[in-house]
Amino acid sequence: MLKKIGIGLGLLVIAFLIVVALQPAEFRIERSQRMDAPPYVVFNLLNNFHRWPAWSPWEKLDPNMQKKHAGPEFGTGASYEWTGNDEVGQGRMTITESVPAKRVVIKLEFLAPWEATNTTVFTLTPEGKAVDVTWAMEGHNNFMAKAASLFMDLDQLVGKDFERGLTTLKQVAEKEAREIARAKSEQAKAEQAKAKAKANADADADADADADATAAPQP
Repeated sequence: MLKKIGIGLGLLVIAFLIVVALQPAEFRIERSQRMDAPPYVVFNLLNNFHRWPAWSPWEKLDPNMQKKHAGPEFGTGASYEWTGNDEVGQGRMTITESVPAKRVVIKLEFLAPWEATNTTVFTLTPEGKAVDVTWAMEGHNNFMAKAASLFMDLDQLVGKDFERGLTTLKQVAEKEAREIARAKSEQAKAEQAKAKAKANADADADADADADATAAPQP
C-alpha cells in the first residue's frame, strides 16, 4: 500500500515538473495610457529617478524605504537603489538607453526577496498634442518563476501597478504641462506689453521731435 502511495506521489511530482517546464520561458507585461502633455514633459519625469517619487506606484508602499542614487543625475548611466519592507523588497534600476522625448530603457534588478533581472521600457508616441506612453517589462522565467506562474497571474499583479503608475504619471505630467503653458502665455503677454510700451515711447519721441521741428524758427 505504502509502495503504491509512494509511486503515486512520485508520478504527481513528475507531472508537476513537466507542467512547470512547459510554461513560457519569456514574459512581457505591458500597459499604455494617453496623456495630454508634450512628450518632453513625460520624458523628463521618466528619465530622472529623482522625479520618480512624484508618480511611482511603489514609493508610497514603504515610507521608510532607503534610497540611494548614483551616476549622473539623469539619463544613461543614472541608477537608483532601494531597500524596503516586504512589499518593495530590495533592488536596483539603471538607465541603459535614453532617447529624448521617445524612449527610456532600464535594467531592473531585484535582489530580495528573490533575485531576477528584467528590462523595463518606456515608449513615447506623439498623438497630436498628446502622447501615448507605453510601460513594458520583459524578462526570462527561471524554474521558480514558472512554478509561481501556476498559482498567480503576474500580468495582472504587476499590470495593476503599471496602471496605477501611468494614471499618476498622467496627472503629474498634465499638471506640469498646464503650468508650462501658463508660464509661456504670461511671458508672451509680458513681451507684448513691453513691445507695445516701446512702440508707444518711440511714437511719443517721434511726435516730440516733430513738434520741436515745427516750433523752431524758420530762416
